[in-house]
Amino acid sequence: MLLPGGLFARDADCIITTVLGSCVAVCLWDPQRRRGGMNHYKLPLWNGDGLPSPKFGNIATCKLLELMLEMHCHQESLQAKIFGGAAVFQNACNLLNVGQRNIDIARKVLAEHNIPIVASDVGGSCSRKLKFNTTEGSVLVRKSTS
Repeated sequence: MLLPGGLFARDADCIITTVLGSCVAVCLWDPQRRRGGMNHYKLPLWNGDGLPSPKFGNIATCKLLELMLEMHCHQESLQAKIFGGAAVFQNACNLLNVGQRNIDIARKVLAEHNIPIVASDVGGSCSRKLKFNTTEGSVLVRKSTS
């Protein structure tokens, strides 16, 4: 189970699971090497205070890319799938909108690295449980019914 602030990429066949609310998970997959990895972040941007933690989307996505390249994946082959970013906790004015900001940073960082997003299930108001098969690149998504 990949927890918030977590990264996972191994040069092995794996199934990675996580549960998302306003958090976002980026799954990277290299169809040529048949390898993948996932991050799970809580907040969009690290502002420079403290350590650059993967609990922030801009750090987590770049670190996941580094892990994929360390496994000899080719950046030009990588594909992304993004999930989460729900508005699970609505406030009166929807001022924080953390879920949408998490989605936006995933899209921005992936575009900066020329990694296409080939699938996504983002936004809405319900949480999601993911199972990512790193060998096949497939993701099973189950949304909560509440």
